[in-house]
Amino acid sequence: MLPNATLLQNTEYKSWLKDLKKKVLQTQIKAAIKVNSTLLQFYWELGEEIVQRQAQASWGDGFLKQLSQDLMAEFPDMKGFSERNLKYIKQLGNKLLPN
Repeated sequence: MLPNATLLQNTEYKSWLKDLKKKVLQTQIKAAIKVNSTLLQFYWELGEEIVQRQAQASWGDGFLKQLSQDLMAEFPDMKGFSERNLKYIKQLGNKLLPN
């Protein structure tokens, strides 16, 4: 077995380590893209639901504000549930629903 210092000088080991680092970075990027696309899909669906529920229910004008408060209380580490963002999410839903 090679000592650590010698192993770091080994061409085969250095090449394998370089490839491994590249794979780790690629996997991290793929995971981030997957998470982002999944969140985007969720926001579209949430926007559609907001539009539909506001059309069907009589929850009043304070609905988005209350929803924002409830979601932020339940998911304090998750960004994106401010009242302003929920309005943007609702606009996504408006654009995706057939007229």
